[in-house]
Amino acid sequence: MLYDYQTSKKLADYDVCVVGGGPAGITLALKLAEKGIRVALLEGGGLTYSDASQSLYAAESHGMDMYPATTRLRYLGGTSNHWTGRCRPFEAADFTTPPPTGLPGWPIPFETFNRYLPAAMKILDLPEKGFTANNADMPGGLFPADQFALSSPTRFGEKYLEVMKSSPYLHLHVNCNLVDIVFDPSTGAVRNLVVADHNGQRAKLKASRYVLAMGAIENARILLNSESLHSAGLQGFKWVGRCFMEHLNVELGTFISAEGVQAGDLQYFTSDKLVVRDGIGRGNISLGLLTEVVSYGRTAAVKSFMKNLACNLGMADKVRFISTFHCPGAGTIGTLLEQFPSAQGSRVELADTRDALNLRKARVSWTLGPEDKKTIRQLSLAVAKNFAAAGLGFIKLHPSMTNEALDIPVSPHAHHMGTTRMAREPGWGVVDENCKVFGASNLYLAGSSVFSTGGGGNPTMPLIQLALRLADHLLKSKSSA
Repeated sequence: MLYDYQTSKKLADYDVCVVGGGPAGITLALKLAEKGIRVALLEGGGLTYSDASQSLYAAESHGMDMYPATTRLRYLGGTSNHWTGRCRPFEAADFTTPPPTGLPGWPIPFETFNRYLPAAMKILDLPEKGFTANNADMPGGLFPADQFALSSPTRFGEKYLEVMKSSPYLHLHVNCNLVDIVFDPSTGAVRNLVVADHNGQRAKLKASRYVLAMGAIENARILLNSESLHSAGLQGFKWVGRCFMEHLNVELGTFISAEGVQAGDLQYFTSDKLVVRDGIGRGNISLGLLTEVVSYGRTAAVKSFMKNLACNLGMADKVRFISTFHCPGAGTIGTLLEQFPSAQGSRVELADTRDALNLRKARVSWTLGPEDKKTIRQLSLAVAKNFAAAGLGFIKLHPSMTNEALDIPVSPHAHHMGTTRMAREPGWGVVDENCKVFGASNLYLAGSSVFSTGGGGNPTMPLIQLALRLADHLLKSKSSA
């Protein structure tokens, strides 16, 4: 059933309240409702985009800019509304190799996680044949051809709206914003949530169990904004906001392909052999030839005209102060590289400024650690050497790949992970193996915020696997209660 909280304040008591109408929240809510569990699904935005809702994602960005306000969407379906659909499964080694930052890795076996892969693929409309590669492995064993699949891409708000509206056990409340979590330290449980419409009118919502699925930045922000949780002294709470991870899009350099090589189809992944040999992270390397100049934004036409003019006159290097770009025919290298979690590195904190609902805004500090820089530089050298040795062409590396005194040019992929990491014990994370917050008997977290490590692939499919696993846990614990 569908309710607009902005106009109808109809709330009830529920078995489970899920906060966040993105891929994780919708997957979890539907799975529970299918089994007769009374579920409330709260979406802070509406059914479509609005400036009023999106403005609540305003955040401060420090260190490297990862554009926290514009890389997320705050309406039903969440960031699946601008997701490109790329999916790649986690590797078994992701669950057996801890990060080189002194932190433990995943506390759950790969096998128990990966058994949810077929169901996640079905939810994302992926082909049953699974993951395939478009090209052959690079000789040498360090860069196998990357195997991935493309979702349609699945827009969760569009695909599942009618199913949610027709479900007798699921109440979807849009324009319903979580503004406080009321924790009772005497019972060790959340007593209720406080929700508000966009005019700030507040009400209490009660459930037996609560799940936050609002994304890595917002999950951390709402936990940090809860005074009762903060004052309770939960042991794992010190980790909230820490270990923020993004995937790294790095300008490794450019290349010239050998005659006859179809460079537009070359996609490679780091092998276990390379990762272990060099002690680096995982990731994808894509090599392609540009066929045209591409510009974005309101001034795209003007930018494209200027860039094409510069390319035709051979002046591209002279006008990079206008915009960094490559001319048609240039061989470009794109990456999606793993960033390691770091206790003292990238993190989400609270800013001093407040949003329209009087919550303190997020302050995101995104930085590269020494292990991340090692991954980038070691991988760039390895791929350049192997690319040439394989007879595929020659790579000209960016100067920062060999000169450690230079800053490495990095941009984000809008893959926000970490901040409420999963761990075996509260000394290393926020949630346990079942995504339950340490010290809170009825509060759970879902989505990529619980990732112990980020891996080298897009997070959408893995976070759905975890949502399905959490649903099974909640159903099992309900039946045994």
